[in-house]
Amino acid sequence: MAITRSRYVGGNAGTTRRTAGNVAPVYDQNVAPVYDLIYGAGVGKDYAKEAGELAALIHERRPEASSLLDVACGTGMHLLHLREHFGAVAGVELSPQMAEIAGARLGPSVEISVGDMRDFDLGRRFDAVTCLFSSIGYVQSREELHRALGRLAAHLQPGGVLVVEPWFSPQAWRAGTVHDGRAEQDGRVVIRLSYSGLTEDGKSLTDMHYLYGEEGVGVRYWRDVHIMSLFTEDEYLDAFAAAGFGPVELLPGWREGRDRLVAILPAVSG
Repeated sequence: MAITRSRYVGGNAGTTRRTAGNVAPVYDQNVAPVYDLIYGAGVGKDYAKEAGELAALIHERRPEASSLLDVACGTGMHLLHLREHFGAVAGVELSPQMAEIAGARLGPSVEISVGDMRDFDLGRRFDAVTCLFSSIGYVQSREELHRALGRLAAHLQPGGVLVVEPWFSPQAWRAGTVHDGRAEQDGRVVIRLSYSGLTEDGKSLTDMHYLYGEEGVGVRYWRDVHIMSLFTEDEYLDAFAAAGFGPVELLPGWREGRDRLVAILPAVSG
């Protein structure tokens, strides 16, 4: 599917949005360079701990698992730690800017491909596939959810383990709320103020406003709008079943309201 860019009506230069017919990367040249500053120094996301928990979860279900693919891998922070637990890891990322950072971080021994979770094809299979940090929510319909789960399944070995960290359900999404955050490190400061809303067709809309300052460089502003699907538990389970997975486990997630979905692709009988 082609990647295109459009203005968000009423927004400022550089704003992008995702809709069913017009998909534009929000993690672009503005956010990508400060993404790790926001979620590392700012939010305090513990990638090493999460990677360790993921590895234990996967090896409990497939003790011999030695290869892992992270779809929507971002800047490669999970993969940085997951490769300590698996012999071979790889990543797929929609944003070329984020993929470039991941590639530089992980080096030539880790393959990072630019691709869309709805139609990517690496031509090989892995013992485990992950899709984390609610990235699955960027698909814009139930049909696209089924397509994405089909591609994740296509990259799993029979008996392989899939771990998906979903976005919020319709019941868990809190529209009308405002959130703020600040991160500072090595002469760089980023401030983010966001508003959580709903689109007319019931998707979550997160309107993010950024101020970024860097010593010796200056201060700039940009705005990103994220439109994500609020799938129900039944809609996720239907997509897993359609992709050929066995029973789905719902395990406590790292964020309230976002239980992790874990399933095994059945081994081919006969």
